[in-house]
Amino acid sequence: MSLQAPAFTPLSASPQEGRSTIALRVYRQLREAIVSLRLLPGNSLSEAEVAKQMGTSRQPVREAFIKLQEIGLVEIQPQRGTFVIKISARDVENARFIREAVEVAIARKACELATDSDMAKLQRLIEDQRRAAETDDQEWFLRLDDAFHQSIAQSADCLYGWRIIEDLKAQMDRVRFLSLPTATPINKLIDQHRSIVEAIRRKDPERAEKAVRKHMSEILVSLPKLAAEHAELFSEEG
Repeated sequence: MSLQAPAFTPLSASPQEGRSTIALRVYRQLREAIVSLRLLPGNSLSEAEVAKQMGTSRQPVREAFIKLQEIGLVEIQPQRGTFVIKISARDVENARFIREAVEVAIARKACELATDSDMAKLQRLIEDQRRAAETDDQEWFLRLDDAFHQSIAQSADCLYGWRIIEDLKAQMDRVRFLSLPTATPINKLIDQHRSIVEAIRRKDPERAEKAVRKHMSEILVSLPKLAAEHAELFSEEG
């Protein structure tokens, strides 16, 4: 299936903006389209079409495709084209395992370093998540979910850890999107976020670790059900 317009927002790049910055913006739009399943597994991506829709040259698009291949969302086949790949349940499970280990370490460190300002920011994000749940805005909720985990990393002075997670979790994000709101109720996730925040507020690393592990295991509950219900989106080898 080819890319159908209008799929992307045209980029309004300034003359001073470098190619690498434009490529990053192209990458982010494409990543979001794949994660939110506006681009489905099997969809083909054309450098020329994406460049035309975003109002940029083909080189930044080519660089974005390479980055998407590195994080496992597309496959570039020489002489054939670029295609969105199917979800691998095995890759999702492996990514979740590594993400849990990193986020546990971050949460434990946040118990030592998080300030009152950090805690207030986390609380505001939870309130915004509640509003996203009330309006059934799944894409907004997932952006707020990312902001929540990134803010914990920032409070622990560990944004490098978040950058590692951000690339790694590409394998999980399509499943996260699929799971909302039926397989994984949003309010359940918000309650788990509250538990993490409360543990950090109490400066209780054992409680924070337990809360993070429970939160990170949620995807394992929904994954088998989603793989069965949406078999066309998942690779047969798992």
